[in-house]
This record gives sequence, C-alpha cells and structure tokens, in this order.
Amino acid sequence: METVNTGEIFTIVDENEQEQDVEVLGKLTVDGEEYVAVAFVEELLIESEEDIDVFFFHIEPNGEWASIEDDEEFERISTLFENTH
Repeated sequence: METVNTGEIFTIVDENEQEQDVEVLGKLTVDGEEYVAVAFVEELLIESEEDIDVFFFHIEPNGEWASIEDDEEFERISTLFENTH
C-alpha cells in the first residue's frame, strides 16, 4: 500500500464481511513500527456529543493493515495517539 495520509478514506471489510468506509485520523510511529488511527466515516458525519470509536491498525512491512489483537499493545498505541494528537 502507498503512503497513507490523514483525511484519506478507505473501505475495509469488517468481521461480518460488511464493507465500511473509514477515514484516517492520523498516523503514529512507535519503536520503528507504523500505526494508523481510523474512524467510521458515518460516525464522523453525525454531529454528536458522544465520543466516536477510533480503531488502530498496524501497518505491516508489506503495506498491509493488520488489526491490533493484543490488548496491551492497543492500550499503549491508543494512549500515545491521544497524547500526541
């Protein structure tokens, strides 16, 4: 995959095989590893006082996005993203 930029919209397939549009909220490099934060476009378009769900993906060396399965890694990346964005 090419370079990912904040604001870009991508279509991903969720665990129910449904296509979902997500917008890149930001990127983060931690210990030489790249991560991307995304949110569902549909949630971003709704004006609400509620927090939106943010998802993080690890960008593999081949450019593919991989879900973060480890809870500790997710919490670490989430906290670092919140503190830097």
